[in-house]
Amino acid sequence: MPELPAAPFRFEMGLRRGDLGFFTHTGDDAAVLIERAHWLKADPARYAAALDDAGPTKALLADAVALATSAIPTLQVRPDVVALGRAWALDFLLLAPDSTGAHTLRAGCVCFPSHWDLREKLGRPLAEIHAPVPTLNLSLARQIDTFLTALRPGAVWERWNWGLAATPERNNHPALRLPRITPETSLDHLWLRAEHQAFVRLPATGGVLFAIRIVIEPLPTFIEKPGAAARLADLLATMPDEIARYKGVGSARESLVLRLRAPAG
Repeated sequence: MPELPAAPFRFEMGLRRGDLGFFTHTGDDAAVLIERAHWLKADPARYAAALDDAGPTKALLADAVALATSAIPTLQVRPDVVALGRAWALDFLLLAPDSTGAHTLRAGCVCFPSHWDLREKLGRPLAEIHAPVPTLNLSLARQIDTFLTALRPGAVWERWNWGLAATPERNNHPALRLPRITPETSLDHLWLRAEHQAFVRLPATGGVLFAIRIVIEPLPTFIEKPGAAARLADLLATMPDEIARYKGVGSARESLVLRLRAPAG
């Protein structure tokens, strides 16, 4: 789990150079793969989707499989979103420029979404995908476009995105109607939910692979770290109201800030 950014709250790229190690299996992946198989069996159309089964999308998937097998030599999988989603512990999205040059979502497998539906995003350019997030396009759209345009094949870039959740479940699909944070939710029933994200341009097609690992930590454990409670309180206190509502903490924010700033003991 990363250190939280410094207040005041703002959207930022926060990129750092990574490597292909992001795409390999880790010690926690056995349980993750079992859960991915469960969701993809229960409702494959909800968690995996592609614009088509041929042409540019098929080439993108083949490119993604090639990257996956270079990171995990024992991996054997065909270029299919469900098959790759079962074999790889990562959620992934495949983007390619459309006729205007805008990066558009062509395929993906997202078993552990943070309250969004893959099917609603398919075929849309990034600006439309990000439109529901208040002020994000205003803050970062130009930087995102510049970054993706300049991304070179093989160069891996990583970033973190954080939030709070009232459940430790990895899969927070809106259709599941899991508990949300209320002013009465105690700190003992909250989790810091972070997305460890990576971007890489695929060499054969020039498309972009956006991969996500979900990391979840009980909030009481997280705020035991030096300065963590104060930093989280400051970020919540300086978060604009519309962003707090989008992140699911709007009604509970004042209560959370007071409890995070309360003296220990």
